[in-house]
Amino acid sequence: MPSTAGCWKPPAAAPLIAMLSLSGCAAGGSDSGGPGACPPVVTYTTAEQVRAAREVEALPEGAMLVRMLSDYAVLRDQARACG
Repeated sequence: MPSTAGCWKPPAAAPLIAMLSLSGCAAGGSDSGGPGACPPVVTYTTAEQVRAAREVEALPEGAMLVRMLSDYAVLRDQARACG
């Protein structure tokens, strides 16, 4: 058995990967939460919402844009809760 068998060291990238993985679990941001910390929520008229609904309904089945709009809706809800 070689003499280095008991001296295994993790690769240099391992601590960096571990740090990045753990930083994703941070409970809060690094901002102080001062004015402007919450993004504004754009208000759309009823007519604009009806037009958008018609346009979305005209999209082909499984359109990526529908998924992106769903993500945008979640962001809008989070921004509303923030303010």
